[in-house]
Amino acid sequence: MLIRRAFLRWLVAAVVVLPVWLGVGWAIYGGGGWGTLGLIITVPVAFISLGIIALLVWARPTVRAERAVSWVDVAVVGAWHLSIIGVGFYGETAAILSVLAILLAIGAFWSSIWQLVSDGARRVQASMAEFERLAAQQSGASGADAAGGPSARRPPYGDDGDDVIIIHEVRD
Repeated sequence: MLIRRAFLRWLVAAVVVLPVWLGVGWAIYGGGGWGTLGLIITVPVAFISLGIIALLVWARPTVRAERAVSWVDVAVVGAWHLSIIGVGFYGETAAILSVLAILLAIGAFWSSIWQLVSDGARRVQASMAEFERLAAQQSGASGADAAGGPSARRPPYGDDGDDVIIIHEVRD
């Protein structure tokens, strides 16, 4: 639980730290003119994608209740963050790590969406089960009263076969 809670805090910090790392890594490990152009495009895209994934993870009710991410988040999003860190070293494997980072970003997005929908579906299902339980409890209580006696409840619309006469008076 401690690792998952720490990862939740890292998820928020990573929105700023990882794009900054790409710029710092470029400054330290160097890059050519095309690297500068790539950096101008990559840093805002990384910032936006990291922010979207963090919001999707934080949107899950179980994450907010437990204050911890799931192990799937730790694996998928953690691998994505590691690939971004690897890209920041701008070595010979930067191109491969860039492709891996893009694929992991797509995987992290869909994993977050899937977990958000699944979590929401579980909560709706639990709410409906509670609603059905209360409805059955209420209909069971009114069914016992309908057996007769002075405490029998009648529906408010009263469809007991009698004629209904409506008198409309107008006073001057």
